[in-house]
Amino acid sequence: MNGGDWPVRWIREQLGYPPRDPELFKAALTHRSAPGPNNERLEFLGDAVLNLVIARHLFFAFPDGSEGDLSRLRARLVSAEPLAEVAAQIGLGEVLQLGSGELKTGGFRRQSILADALEAVCGAVFLDGGLEAAQDVIERLFGPRVAALPAPASLKDAKTRLQEYLQSRGLALPRYSVDRTEGEAHEQTFHVICEVPEIGRRAEGSGSSRRRAEQEAAEHILQEIEAE
Repeated sequence: MNGGDWPVRWIREQLGYPPRDPELFKAALTHRSAPGPNNERLEFLGDAVLNLVIARHLFFAFPDGSEGDLSRLRARLVSAEPLAEVAAQIGLGEVLQLGSGELKTGGFRRQSILADALEAVCGAVFLDGGLEAAQDVIERLFGPRVAALPAPASLKDAKTRLQEYLQSRGLALPRYSVDRTEGEAHEQTFHVICEVPEIGRRAEGSGSSRRRAEQEAAEHILQEIEAE
C-alpha cells in the first residue's frame, strides 16, 4: 500500500477503526528487522489486551464452562496459528514492514510474525482508543471464530472424559496396559488395552505413541457407553 497514510487507510478498511495516531500504527506494522520503531513493545501489550477481551467474551458466552474449558477455548483463538490465520484474512502481511532479510525469506507469510503483528495492532488500538475500541475491533475480527467454537465438553480428550464419567458415578478409574508394539523403533505402532472392570468394558486402541493409543482405547469405551 503506497503513500504516507497507508497505515491509516489499512486500519480503517480492515478493522473499521479510525486511528488518531498514525505513527503508533506504523510501529505496530513494523517488524524488528526493519528500520525505525518496531512492534515488539506493542506486541507485549496487545497480547494482554487480546487475552483479556477474548477471556471476557468467553466468560459470558459459555456460562457453564469451567476454568479448564474456557482456557481450552481461548487457546483455540489466541494461539499462534489462529492469530496468523486472522492476520492473513485481513491482509496484514501485505502492509507489514519487514527488513530485506525477512522479505527475501517470505517473512510476511510466517506464522509467528503475522501473529505477533496482529497482537501489536490490538495493542495500538488499545493505546489509541481505549479498551472499548480494542474490544470492538477484536470482537469484529474474532466473532465468527467464537461463534464456531464447539461445546466446551467436546474439547476434553477421551481419557479425561472417561475418567470424569467414572468418577461422577463413584467407579474406579480405568486401567491401561500395552498389549504389544509393532514396527521399527523409529516408527512403532502401540496397541493398548483399556479396561473398566466395574462396568464390564474392555477396548483396544492403537497409535504412533502410547498416549495416542490410550486415547483411542478410551474413545472406544465411551462410544460403547453412549450406544447403550
